[in-house]
Amino acid sequence: MSRSKAPKSLRFQPAGGVRSTVPVGKKQVLNIERLAHDGRGIAFLDGRTWFISGALPGEQIQAQVLAARSKVVEAQIVAIQTHSPERITPECQWAGQCGGCTLQHISHAQQIELKHDNLVEQLSREGLTPVEWAEPLVGPAFAYRRRTRIAVRYDVKHKHVQVGFRGLASNAIVEVANCIILVPDLQPIFAGLSALFNSFQQPQVLGHVELFSGHSAALLLRHTQALHVDDLAKLRAYCAEHSVQLWLQGIGEPQPDVADATLSYALAQYALEIAYQPGDFVQVNAQMNEAMIAQALDWLAPQANERVLDLFCGLGNFALPLAQKVTAVVAVEGVESMLVRARANAEANQLSNVDFFHADLSMPLRKQPWAKQAFSAALLDPPREGAQVAVEDLAKLKVPRIVYVSCNPATLARDTAVLIAKGYRLQKAGVLDMFAQTGHTEAMALLVKP
Repeated sequence: MSRSKAPKSLRFQPAGGVRSTVPVGKKQVLNIERLAHDGRGIAFLDGRTWFISGALPGEQIQAQVLAARSKVVEAQIVAIQTHSPERITPECQWAGQCGGCTLQHISHAQQIELKHDNLVEQLSREGLTPVEWAEPLVGPAFAYRRRTRIAVRYDVKHKHVQVGFRGLASNAIVEVANCIILVPDLQPIFAGLSALFNSFQQPQVLGHVELFSGHSAALLLRHTQALHVDDLAKLRAYCAEHSVQLWLQGIGEPQPDVADATLSYALAQYALEIAYQPGDFVQVNAQMNEAMIAQALDWLAPQANERVLDLFCGLGNFALPLAQKVTAVVAVEGVESMLVRARANAEANQLSNVDFFHADLSMPLRKQPWAKQAFSAALLDPPREGAQVAVEDLAKLKVPRIVYVSCNPATLARDTAVLIAKGYRLQKAGVLDMFAQTGHTEAMALLVKP
């Protein structure tokens, strides 16, 4: 894989040509010039930039407009008139309809290249290049997702329960019989849901379903009213048949059908068990999660006598492995319910050298009592919005080594530029294949203070 230069930035043609709104549903023949960072094909016509899901460079396609605003048009393929030699046949028959997997028409290796190029481009826009490009962390192409949300809707007119996933750029439900992205133990659970729900006496009360895989599998059903007694009996029998925990959510928080039921996942290489509840943030790819933790710890190089800061700590996904290697970890989280479970996870795993604190991480941190002492290193894993305020404070705290895990290369680049301006060096950066078959890019960066 070539890493010598950044890809060309996305160009927008000068305004010109037709200025009227492009109507939704219009069909248009287009020549695809390149890929956007999320894998959509890009074409230019009449002063507008078109983003076409499922299209590849070099192809001539017919596209149908999904949405249009100003000089940007979003569309999907209707027909391919000239095929790219790089196009492959998707493994899933619903690819192109379901909104979940948008890159199944290109090889897994090309998906990794696309995500690397996205990171290169976002950093280059800030004038940044790492001293070293890390090789991508690559996981399985399919059967990796241990958690999913399934759309459920009762069609009154046809007296039918739709079960599946939201369509591409649509709220419509694409009914699918199976999902090859799910881990193997969730696939048969998913496959039987349509028949189960269509046998219910009162299916109109059904909301969405979530499936979880970990120490045990679980099914969460959101319902708008109390389930009919016969429907609940069928649901319990279905879960028993598949050895699945049942969780229910009406008004309020999700509750297990069996009072002492718990959910957890293992971090096998650290002999840790992380408990969680529906609604908590959990990385969906178990294999890549462990690989990510291992790389983060390798880059951070924690020493036995050090005190390390973990921001956006969640359930302790990084904090607990870190605690096995250092004197003390200070772990900070903005969601109080997750912080409660993180403390319980540390106690259950017999780790007493982690102190957990609740704080709004969009606000300055230096006045917090836990920030008064020095830190040898810091790790942060913020949401898509990034951590601009937090990195400014890390620089003021003069933390020597920082590992930044990101699900949005644009905000990673922005926040990295803040640290570079404060005297840090971008030592390493690379992508993680957390979401194969999708355009989502996970990335990691190591910054050091010379």
